Amino acid sequence: MKILIGILGGIILVAFFLLKYHPVFGGKASKEQINSFRQSPNYKHNRFVNEILTVMHMDAKTLVTTLRDFIKGNPQGRPSGSIPMKSLYTDDSQDEEQTKVTWFGHSTVLLEIEGKKLLLDPMFSQSPSPFPLFGAKRYSTTLPMALEDLPFIDIVLLSHDHYDHLDYPSIMRLKDKVGQFYVPLGVENHLERWGINPEKIKKHDWWNESEFLGLRLIATPTRHFSGRGLFDRNATLWCSWVIIGKQSKIYFSGDGGYGPHFKKIGDTYGPFDLTLMECGQYNERWSAIHMLPEESVHAHFDVKGNIMIPIHWAAFSLALHDWTDPIERVTKRAKERNISISTPKIGESVVVGGSEYPSSIWWR
Repeated sequence: MKILIGILGGIILVAFFLLKYHPVFGGKASKEQINSFRQSPNYKHNRFVNEILTVMHMDAKTLVTTLRDFIKGNPQGRPSGSIPMKSLYTDDSQDEEQTKVTWFGHSTVLLEIEGKKLLLDPMFSQSPSPFPLFGAKRYSTTLPMALEDLPFIDIVLLSHDHYDHLDYPSIMRLKDKVGQFYVPLGVENHLERWGINPEKIKKHDWWNESEFLGLRLIATPTRHFSGRGLFDRNATLWCSWVIIGKQSKIYFSGDGGYGPHFKKIGDTYGPFDLTLMECGQYNERWSAIHMLPEESVHAHFDVKGNIMIPIHWAAFSLALHDWTDPIERVTKRAKERNISISTPKIGESVVVGGSEYPSSIWWR
């Protein structure tokens, strides 16, 4: 019994020190910051909250069945072999009148707009986990471009602090080649702990606007949650982003369930030339925080989007559906509703306002 108690005590002690000192878990807000958060209408009872009630129905029975389903797995949950991918080459000769989007899989996107380069939710690691040995593995061991080969990035936009969107190794390798980081409230503490100068970080509440290098950047609501450890759930805010240039407007959804915020965003800032809309890692049991594909189409319609590119899929299996289920369902519903959708391969650039948009069925 003493041995068992000692082992248990050792495990608890190791877990405590890991959570407290391992940098991957990020930083925590000071008392002064928490007091400032209380000025936000989105912060109540010492936690950030959604605009509408958002509940994951996880009673004891649902937890058991969910755990059972994850243990059982899905043979179609990831591709059986490599998936098509295009190598990417960038330079500084971009046409400043042009807007170009290149998807790196999941939610990582390189946006080249009017001569500026923005990187959205940069996640270049092989696993979205604090302990990669035990996390889900990326479908491909390569990417369209090595992180080290990326050009100077004017702006990094982060939607929230989950591991598949805020990746510690990627940030550490990127931080010296980024001009500014734009983050929702609280996420600045992670970046500062990782050695990023606070002057390079712009923090935003929902509906806050900034202007940088001729671009308007607005943090807008989404319906999700946050947290990197066991005890920091909703300690930081989550958001979507509106990016407005002289020639084009882009909407980046981040993560979240469907809700009335999409129509409000569309009425306030739409129409959008292109939307990057979450579509993947969903389940009926947690649809309040991750849209189903049919809802992704509806959200695109609500924000008044023109062309839609589905993201948050084709890199990791973080849910129970077939890996192609998101793109099959979203393209089917888009066709039914006469919505224009583009389906680029990973690494295939999309020119906004161009005469043609990639639409091959490359996943079959």
